[in-house]
Amino acid sequence: MIKLNNLNVEPLQESLAEALQYKLDQKAKPIGSLGQMEQIAKRVGLIQGSLNPVLSKPSMLTVASDHHICEEGVSPCPVEITWQQCLNFLNGGGGIGLFSSEYGFELKVVDAGVDFDFKPHPNLIDAKVRKGTRNFLHEPAMTIEECLLAIENGRQIVASLALEGTNVVGFGEMGIGNTSPASALLSVFANYPIEECVGPGSGLNVEGVKKKARVLKEAIQKHGISDDPIVNLARFGGLEIATIAGGMLEAAARKMLIITDGFITTSALLVAHAIDPLVVDYAFFSHQSQEQGHKKMVDFLQGEPILDLGFRLGEGTGSAVAYSIIKGSVAMLNKMTSFDEAAIYNTANDGIRIE
Repeated sequence: MIKLNNLNVEPLQESLAEALQYKLDQKAKPIGSLGQMEQIAKRVGLIQGSLNPVLSKPSMLTVASDHHICEEGVSPCPVEITWQQCLNFLNGGGGIGLFSSEYGFELKVVDAGVDFDFKPHPNLIDAKVRKGTRNFLHEPAMTIEECLLAIENGRQIVASLALEGTNVVGFGEMGIGNTSPASALLSVFANYPIEECVGPGSGLNVEGVKKKARVLKEAIQKHGISDDPIVNLARFGGLEIATIAGGMLEAAARKMLIITDGFITTSALLVAHAIDPLVVDYAFFSHQSQEQGHKKMVDFLQGEPILDLGFRLGEGTGSAVAYSIIKGSVAMLNKMTSFDEAAIYNTANDGIRIE
C-alpha cells in the first residue's frame, strides 16, 4: 500500500460531546428543535475541541482539470469550456464567483491539469501536473507519480491556507467530462454496478448515458480494481479529484472544516476516506446533488446533506450556500440566549425550566 508522508488525522474530541450537548440543551428553545443545525454546531465544536468554536477566513478552492476520456463521447460539451469557465471564475463570474462573494469566501481557482496555458492571476493557483488526464479507456488516467504529486499539491495548498488563518475550506471543481472518473471511482470504491453510478452529467441523453456506462465498464474491466486506493485513483481518477482528495486529508489533519460540493468533490472524499476513514468526521455534505450517483456516495460515507435544492452545477456552489447554515449553527451555539439568560421558567411548577 502506498503511504502518504506526515499525515496524521486524529479522531474528534468526543470528551467534549456531553458538554456541547448540555450547552445546546440550555438554549431557550425545546430540546432538539433546531434539528440538524444542532448536530452541525456540536460537530464543529468537536472538530475544534471548543465549547465556543470560531469560523475563520473561509476559503473556496475550485479545482480544475481536463479529461481525455472525453475522446470517447462521454460528455456532450466541448472541452474548451473548462478553461473558459476558469477565466470566468477568476473574473468573479459564474455561480461560484457570485456565491463566494455573497457568502464570504475567498475564491481561489486551482489549475490541477487544464489543457490551457493561463496567464498569472492573483486568484489562480498553478498546480498543473499535466494537461489533462489520459484516456483511461486505454491507459491509466495518471501515473502513480502524477497522482501522488496532485495529492501533495492539494495538501500544500490547504497547509498554506491554514497558516494564513483559514479553518474552513469549501471544495468545488471544474472539468468537462469529470462525472466519468467520479462514476468510475464510486463503482470501484463502493462496489456498485457502473450502471447505477452514471448519470447525464452536463446533459447526455438516455443513449449517451448508456454509452458512458459501457465505456466506463470496459475501462474498469481492462485495468482491474486494486486493494490500494491510490492505485485506483491513478487508474480512473482526475487530477482535480486527486488534488481535492489531498486537500481534504490535509484539512482534516489540521482540524479544519471541510465542505464538500456535489458528485465530483464527494468522489474525492470517497478516495480520501479510503486512504484514512477519519477524514469524513471533518466533512460537511453541503447538498444532495441531482446526479444519481451522489446519493450513493453520501450514503456509503454515512453523511447527511445540509441542503436539497436540486443543484447539479458543481463549481463549489453548494459548498458556498451551505456555509450559511454552518455559520448560523455556530452562531446559535455561541450567541443564542439560554433559558437562564432569558429568565424563562415554568413558575407554575416550582421554578422548573420549560424544556
